Amino acid sequence: MSDKLGIIADDFTGALMVAGYLEAAGIHCPVVFDSLAVTGAAPVIIAGTRTRTVPVPEALTQVKRMAEAFLAAGFTRLAYKACASFDSTAEGNIGPAADLLADLQGLRPVLMSAGFPRFGSTVHQGYLFYRGRLVSESIKRFDPLTPMPDPDLVRFLALQTPHRIGLVPHATLRRGRDAAWAAVDALKADGAGHVLFDTTDDDDVEIAADLAAARPAILAASDPLIIAYAERLARGAPAAPPLPPFGAGPAAVLAGTVGPVILSQLAAFGAVHPVLTLDLLDPRGEAVAIAAALDWAAPLIGMQPFAISTATDQQGVGRTQGALGPTGAARLAEFLLGSIAMGLRERGVKRLVVAGGETSGAVVTALGIASVRALPEGPLGTGFCVTDGPDPLSLYLKPGKLGADDVLLRALEVMR
Repeated sequence: MSDKLGIIADDFTGALMVAGYLEAAGIHCPVVFDSLAVTGAAPVIIAGTRTRTVPVPEALTQVKRMAEAFLAAGFTRLAYKACASFDSTAEGNIGPAADLLADLQGLRPVLMSAGFPRFGSTVHQGYLFYRGRLVSESIKRFDPLTPMPDPDLVRFLALQTPHRIGLVPHATLRRGRDAAWAAVDALKADGAGHVLFDTTDDDDVEIAADLAAARPAILAASDPLIIAYAERLARGAPAAPPLPPFGAGPAAVLAGTVGPVILSQLAAFGAVHPVLTLDLLDPRGEAVAIAAALDWAAPLIGMQPFAISTATDQQGVGRTQGALGPTGAARLAEFLLGSIAMGLRERGVKRLVVAGGETSGAVVTALGIASVRALPEGPLGTGFCVTDGPDPLSLYLKPGKLGADDVLLRALEVMR
């Protein structure tokens, strides 16, 4: 394969999701969290970053560092991977990241696609739907950092970039590749710097992927287009090396996401195993709260799994955000759980389930993990991985809003 693909993901769970699908297709796709871990040893590498909710300058610093590492390692194609619901704010980071990559390689227009039909996230006529409802009317409206108030992605993304955004709708994609190419070329001639494809169904994704692979392009897209694009570019690449086994040892769950999904999952877990819920407004302070959590966990390590969580209901979210602000509350939760993760590893925990994309980023960063091997999609989907090195740590990094009520229990069984 001549066109190696470097993918920059806006969070860690999304990076693992893409890698898991590609590994299942027989494509070697290491996941790196540090630019120094980028090598030219695989046809596709995906870098997990924490660019979704940080300020734009910080996000662009991360994207630029990873992009330059990919280019230095001989990667000729770059893509920015956003989540299916294009979680963002009017100020943030999809448009600026896409513009940075386009400017680095001198390629326009950027090809964009949101949604993931398999999981009920679709785009039709440029409008984003989540589980059959406009994203602004779905449970996504409760997201504390990226509530997505406008479902019109052309209008919403236009707030993030000075370049005009054009749309190739489902009706055009249904007419085939030639019609879709003609639409892209017409939008480019009309001055569009970004072209958004509808994702009404999987056929839309396949057409968009064919177009993206046929010419040099920058992608800023969600999982299905990134996966289909990588599969096309990696055809003919050497087979992936054997997968590592899970590491054995004591297990724990860390949950920092919010909302009804994780609360139901923790309730199911708590019916079988102990759960400790941290109060972000604990007057004792961060150091005491961390030490107390580790003291609580110490007698359980190796005896039975347990969970430590900052998740709370909408009333609790309102209380903490009122005192700390949305970003302050999120960052405090990440700091607490990342610090607790370090303490648990020092005390012998070898299997960690982490719920929430931002929480996963905080935990992996706190543990100093530079790269992992993602495992193929299984009955619980993607997100399972094993760290590199002689003392492996098994991880399941779970998006906060996915999974059945018993997913935390089942994940620990899978990791045995």
